[in-house]
Order: sequence, then C-alpha cells, then structure tokens
Amino acid sequence: MRRARRSRGAQAVRLSAVRSEVDACLTAFLDTKQQEAELAGPVPAPAPRLLGEFLFAGGKRLRPLLCVTGWWAGGGRGMPAQVVSVAAGLEMFHAFALIHDDLMDGSQTRRGRPVLHRVLATELGHGTATADASRLGVSVAILFGDLALTWADELMHTAAITPDQLARVTGLVDAMRGELVYGQFLDLTSAGQPTRDVAKAMRIARYKTAGYTVERPLHLGAALAGAGTDVMAACSAIGLPLGEAFQLRDDLLGVFGDPQETGKSCEDDLRDGKHTALVCLAFERADASQHAALASLIGNPALGEDEARHVRALLTATGAREEVERMIRTRCDQARRALDQARFPPVATTALHQIVDTATVRTR
Repeated sequence: MRRARRSRGAQAVRLSAVRSEVDACLTAFLDTKQQEAELAGPVPAPAPRLLGEFLFAGGKRLRPLLCVTGWWAGGGRGMPAQVVSVAAGLEMFHAFALIHDDLMDGSQTRRGRPVLHRVLATELGHGTATADASRLGVSVAILFGDLALTWADELMHTAAITPDQLARVTGLVDAMRGELVYGQFLDLTSAGQPTRDVAKAMRIARYKTAGYTVERPLHLGAALAGAGTDVMAACSAIGLPLGEAFQLRDDLLGVFGDPQETGKSCEDDLRDGKHTALVCLAFERADASQHAALASLIGNPALGEDEARHVRALLTATGAREEVERMIRTRCDQARRALDQARFPPVATTALHQIVDTATVRTR
C-alpha cells in the first residue's frame, strides 16, 4: 500500500511536468506569432496576446495530459518535444472550441473574466459600449477562434513527427473535429426544449465532450507511439465513460456550482434550457406540479436568481441531482475497471487512475 501511494505521488509530479512542458510550448509558439505580428506579418496584431491571455487564464490542460498519457499507454517513453507539441495543439483546439462556444451560448464570463468577444468589443471599440463595438467584438472573436483552430493545426503539423505518425493521427484529428461539431449541433438544436429523453442528453455528452475531451486525446497519444488495436480499444473503453462522467459533472456545476469557483454564471444553462441528463431526469421524475414549474422556468431567458433557486430545489427534490451523482460514480467505476483490465505500462496506468480520481471530483 505504501508503494502504491509513493507511485501515485511520483506520477503527480510527472503530470505537473506535462503541464509545464505544454505551457512552455504554447508560450514559445505565441511568442513567435507575436514577433511575426510586430514585423507586420500576416498575423492580427492583438491575436497572440489575447489568445495567450485566454489560454493562461486557467484550464486544467486535461486534453494534453491525456495525449501524453496515451503516448505512455502505447509504449512511448519520456516526453518527446514532438508529443508535447501535438498535445499543445489539442489545448489550442480547445481554445477554439471554447471561444466559439461562448459566442453560440451568449456567455458573459469564462474562467472568472469577460469572454473574448467582450474583451475585443472593449479593446477594438476603444472602451465604448455600443452595438457597433459589440458586433465588432463578436466578429473578430469568430476570426480569432478560427485562428486558434489554424494554429492548432500548425502545432501538430510542425511537430516534427514522422510521416507514419502523421498518417496515424490525421484521421483521428478529423474524426475528433467532426464529432465535436455534431455534438455542438445537437446541443444547440436541443436547447430550449428539454424533454425526458435521457438517451439524447447522453448522446450530446458523448459527442460534445467525451470524444474530444478524453477518448480522442488518448487515441492521438497512443497512435503517435504506434499502438495496436488492442490499446486503442482500451483507450475507448476507459475514455468514453470517463468523458461522459466529466460532462455530467459539468452539467451539475453549470447549475449548482459556485461562480467564484467555476468562473461562469450558474444560471446560463437554465436560461438556455440545456438538454442535459440532469434536466431530463427531473422532468422524468417530477409530479404534475413540479413538471409545470420546471417547464415554465427552464429555458426562460429572463430567469432571475429567485427562480433559479426554485429550479435547483426542484432538481434536488425530484432526485435528479442525486441520480446524476450516481451516474458519475458508475461511469468512473466503469473506467477504472477497464483501466485495470488494460495492459498498459505502469506509468500510464498510474497516471490514468489519478486522472479518473480527479477529473470528475472538481469544483470548476
């Protein structure tokens, strides 16, 4: 037992080192882009600085951690610069997804600070709070999100990986991006009309989060290491339930979280009427009176704090909140069982156990 604890402690240091290496890679990349902008290169002048501020305002670096862990799972050793660059590309891709997500959801804050389109509206509008400044901020944020996607590609394609490695990862990256778009489409087109359809809510979680947050980063790292189909299948068996658990925790934090911890409003999901398992379960279990109250409040863009408190009380009283917690535990247990059955090198097994332990027990 003491040996296991020491192993996990050592691995915690290793995961911290992954974060540091990824952050150093992102910093160096953005410094180069800043130099290009200052030399009047084809780079929007404020983009490297603002994307850097966005990237370093917080974030768990979960996708890069999983990419490097996938490398270890596939038999890779150490932390080569090529793998770190691909992992950093995943974090840049995540920035693209978040910037566009904030635009689609009309969010006001992210990680405890104004969202990028609000920052741009203030900077490019010279501090004026006008409709034109707001529209300009939205338009340029779309461009900067696209630029983050382009730079994610650049980080991956300039990683000095071999032609064989590039061939292995290209299809996975394409699949990851397509799955995220599909998940976002389902999320957007289901908002405002939540039902009892828990299966649909979990399909949204699968494509919007589980794939690009956990499964595909593991796949990418394993593919770089030349892993076979058995390792890739094990990555899916671990990654999909863990990714679903991660999204279920996000759904709870989106309603019950402390904005000081999460860095965003805990009313937005209720105002948008997000089609989450939490809401679906509440509708499924509600009596007639509770159902009527939920239907009148969830999806109301003018929902106030008092009404939001009432919705939270209903989500608790119907047992929906407790059931989502049970679903999280079930999926984490499923991921752990799959991990125990996988024949990964000890370094990967230890890292993944730590990630399973921490990724879904969080306050932000």
